[in-house]
Amino acid sequence: MAKLLRVFILLIAALGFSAPLLSNRAYAAEAADAEALKKAEAYLNAITTLKSRFVQVNPDGGNYTGDLFISRPGRMRLVYDKPTPMLMVADGKFLIYVDTQMNDASHLDLDETPAGLLLKENLSFSDPTVKLLDVKRGPGTVEITAAMAKDPAAGKLTMVFSEGPFELRQWRVVDAQNKEVIVTLENAQKGVALDKALFRYDARAARNKD
Repeated sequence: MAKLLRVFILLIAALGFSAPLLSNRAYAAEAADAEALKKAEAYLNAITTLKSRFVQVNPDGGNYTGDLFISRPGRMRLVYDKPTPMLMVADGKFLIYVDTQMNDASHLDLDETPAGLLLKENLSFSDPTVKLLDVKRGPGTVEITAAMAKDPAAGKLTMVFSEGPFELRQWRVVDAQNKEVIVTLENAQKGVALDKALFRYDARAARNKD
């Protein structure tokens, strides 16, 4: 349980509860970045549903694997492989962290977390609610870093796209103390049928199930 608690602390720190130490400066996008930003917006906004395996690396070096489900806008579910008794659900309003062993859940306002960027309806990096922080281009990759404009100190999200084809391959969340959580996608499938129940968490039902 001590190890699981550390995982929860790292995730909550990365995705919601951070001290206000991040830079508040917006990135001045250059003309050369405009095409990459448009591609990223078009790619993300075209996603209705997505299913993928994932590998998560935490700041302490711990590795976790599981299944990711996304239904845009606003909904996501990360199911961690056993023996990790952990679940994350975005239900359109809250980002919910669940200790499945203890049936204990913590709720964060989705729009106050970096995860809200990934799940945002009609994402635009020129939207005043989004603060664009950086664009980096590498051999075959584009990295776009952004935060929620109303509280950039809550954490920043870097989305890593491949360019051939243009696809989301990874995201990194960095908190105010520069602790980083990395999630890498494997065998992602878009446009798959997903049960709406995946994006609900009912604590009472979970207790009764046990």
